[in-house]
Amino acid sequence: MEINLVQDSVDFNACIELRRRIFIDEQGVPLDVEQDGQDQTCIHVIAKQGGVAVGTARFQYIGDSAKIQRVCVPKEFRGKHIGAEIIKYIVQHVRDEGRAQCVRLGAQVHALGFYEKLGFRRYGSDYIEANIVHTNMEINVAL
Repeated sequence: MEINLVQDSVDFNACIELRRRIFIDEQGVPLDVEQDGQDQTCIHVIAKQGGVAVGTARFQYIGDSAKIQRVCVPKEFRGKHIGAEIIKYIVQHVRDEGRAQCVRLGAQVHALGFYEKLGFRRYGSDYIEANIVHTNMEINVAL
């Protein structure tokens, strides 16, 4: 498996298609919520296996932090550590760039354990986004 920053429209469109399948078709997230108008200001990451897109996420710098969003892996590829590797890739990229003190994300509550194993910790109160309960989490990346 290889994980890279998205560099072209082919990979960008593959990311959008994965998000459509998972968030809209599988989880019932409304189209206008999933396509929030922020894609052009975010940095996108794609995981590929044998040339096939098997996971994606995006992140953006906001103040002194980076925020990970839209993490998804299709059902047929879950349980193979793809999501974890995407998160590790982003955290390392942010650390290497030195532009942020921490990496934050809004985790669906069913995924809290997944993010906790990667070193993220909860902060704040739960909230509803796209009719799904989320919790804010963060990890310090400052050296």
